[in-house]
Formats: sequence, structure tokens, C-alpha cells
Amino acid sequence: MRLFEGTQWDVPPRCDRCEELESDCECPPLPKPANIVDPAKQKLKIQVERRKRGKVVTVIRGVADDDARAKLLTDLKNVVGSGGTIREDTLEIQGDHVDTISQTLAQRGYQIR
Repeated sequence: MRLFEGTQWDVPPRCDRCEELESDCECPPLPKPANIVDPAKQKLKIQVERRKRGKVVTVIRGVADDDARAKLLTDLKNVVGSGGTIREDTLEIQGDHVDTISQTLAQRGYQIR
């Protein structure tokens, strides 16, 4: 049900490409993006680094896809229960979580070096 369905402000949804009503649209579906890399083809490197003031950070290198990188970081932060960030092309998670992260990534099909 649309927000204003049945009122004077009701605007039925239209296709972005042909401007027809969505129910009458005959456009073919959009192709999927081709830049998605299969996790089994990615070799990730997991390391623990010490930072200023003795802080410990788990660093993951080798995640190829930018969209997958952001989602993977969110999932890993939830698994280990700590904060993290993306710096350049690495994932950084606060604390020493090498064992937990390597098990989680192996379950998802990534190759670990």
C-alpha cells in the first residue's frame, strides 16, 4: 500500500527508464554489477598490529570489493563485539581477534593466509 493511495495526492509508481506505470512496464531487468568478486577467489591476510599507547588492532588485507568490504566490516564488528574502521584498502578491528575473525571468514568461504 502506498502512502497516499486512494487520495487526491496519489501518484502511482512509474518506471525510471520508460516512464510507464510499473504495472505496464516491459523493460528488461537491469544487469547485475560485474565487479563482485567471489570470496573463494580472495586471499585475505590477517595480522595484529600495535599502535600508539599500546593499542592492539587486528588488520585484514585483501578484500577486493568496496561494497563487500563495508558489509564484511559491519558483520565482523558484530561477531567480535568491538569497533573498527576501513582505512584505504584494509579493515581494522579494535583488539586482538585473529582466531575469531579467521574462523568467521573461513566459514564464509574466504581463503586465509
